[in-house]
Amino acid sequence: MPEPLTLAQIAARLGGRVVGDDAVLIRQVGSLERAGAGQIAFLANPKYRAQLATTRASAVVLAPAAEALTALPRILSDNPYAYFARLARLLNPEAPPEPGIDAAARVSPRAAVAASARVEAGATVGEGARIGERVSIGAGCHVGAGVVIGDDSRLHPSVVVYDGCRIGARALIHSGAVIGADGFGIAEDGGVWVKVPQIGGVLIGDDVEIGASTTIDRGTIDDTVIEDGVKLDNQIQIGHNARIGAHTAMAGCAGVAGSATIGRHCTIGGAARILGHLTLADHVHVTAAAVISRSIRRPGTYSGIFPFDEHAAWTRNAALIRHLAELEARIRALEKGTAGKAKHE
Repeated sequence: MPEPLTLAQIAARLGGRVVGDDAVLIRQVGSLERAGAGQIAFLANPKYRAQLATTRASAVVLAPAAEALTALPRILSDNPYAYFARLARLLNPEAPPEPGIDAAARVSPRAAVAASARVEAGATVGEGARIGERVSIGAGCHVGAGVVIGDDSRLHPSVVVYDGCRIGARALIHSGAVIGADGFGIAEDGGVWVKVPQIGGVLIGDDVEIGASTTIDRGTIDDTVIEDGVKLDNQIQIGHNARIGAHTAMAGCAGVAGSATIGRHCTIGGAARILGHLTLADHVHVTAAAVISRSIRRPGTYSGIFPFDEHAAWTRNAALIRHLAELEARIRALEKGTAGKAKHE
């Protein structure tokens, strides 16, 4: 645990303006509801103002517009949540890996592993793999032949990276993720499915995070591409030949079918589905559980389902939706009849 920092020291490192006693010592972050002495909390959502009034935190991070809501020492930031995230990292730095290859690991003599990297027990590193500086490969991981992993990346235990995939610098890949399994490529021939060899790879940029049990399929011919800064939650499926644009974030259980292209700075809600061969423009935001069945060419927020309701009401609404085309035809006929009648009067 690092030494406590004063509010003045925090602001000197992260920016922001201190209001009140800038000599207050902060040793850890906390929530408004549960923080105590020596902890700093934040307020980003106005609905938690009541908790701000009763918090026991030593200091808080607020937006400038909320400065007068408390008399506690505070740091003002235009984006309190992002500031809090950086502050949490500052107060909880991740320890660098202890260099070395565990005796119970299996590393090919033809792999290149930086002296500052760590390979834990039960991990395997295949022929021709290149492991960068300060990389950490957790227990039970499999890193295939020819894989490249950039500096300061971390694979938690039991990550599988198939042959020929490339991972950039500062990647964080959580347990159970599978990078580079075969895409679902099959061709029908006389009632029999013929497997299409998946000879592409997976290319992952810098500063990418991949959640637990997320799967990213290798390309059929060209690579599946995850650009810089992408954040993928747990249990996401990315199909073969898909491309996810830089700084896009996807919530848990989302699915992207093969050859779909998602633009930069997009957000995909939990359990949303993007069908294959579609294109989403930059700055598209898809809400949870939506099914996107056609390309989206303009930025904006898109939803694909109607809200939940009490079951009986929901079934009535669903039944009406099934008959919308019939209702439209009847309305048009009525309008046409009314217009004709008015013309003859």
